[in-house]
Amino acid sequence: MEILCFNTLPSTQKYLLEQLKKKNLQAPVAVIAKQQHSGIGSRDNAWLGGEGNFFASIALDLDTLPEDLQLGSASIYFSYLMKQTLESLGQNIWLKWPNDFYYNDDKVGGTITQKINNILVCGIGINLKKSQNGYKALQCDILPELLLKNYLLRVEKFTSWKQIFREYEIEFELSRKFSVHIENNKKSLSDATLCEDGSLIIEGKKVFSLR
Repeated sequence: MEILCFNTLPSTQKYLLEQLKKKNLQAPVAVIAKQQHSGIGSRDNAWLGGEGNFFASIALDLDTLPEDLQLGSASIYFSYLMKQTLESLGQNIWLKWPNDFYYNDDKVGGTITQKINNILVCGIGINLKKSQNGYKALQCDILPELLLKNYLLRVEKFTSWKQIFREYEIEFELSRKFSVHIENNKKSLSDATLCEDGSLIIEGKKVFSLR
């Protein structure tokens, strides 16, 4: 996969989306920046940061994704692959449903997925070194470029959703003491039911994780 490296971008996600729309780039492709100043976080919050933290986005053709992966659970799938990558590099993190990276009880990063035509764009921000955006950092010395390369090697195996879900189903129990925003309403995950397609049943309503 082609990797484009920048010193500074407003947002790796915005840049990749714009270049795909203009047909200047085509999937599969990845973009990484040492710094970004207008990054996209959950619920349109900003995700900013300086050198040493991780800011990257990747674009993949939908046709290349595992056949059993529903688009609505892409956030879980690609986030969990990053969790596995960080674990292989010695970082003990876990994934809060559906797209937040946690170290113990502290959020350290997150994932945003967007669909454009027949392409899925996945943006990931992680505080590797510096506490920013109101969240803690892993305070590790992993080089962002190395993390991206290792992540892409894992992504390109296109592990089945079933296999990822089997592992995540166990880890989901850690999410139960937290809440999640559903349609701008804060909902507790304490009594949520995790379904095999990655969705949740909360208060009798089925909710998917695409964000």
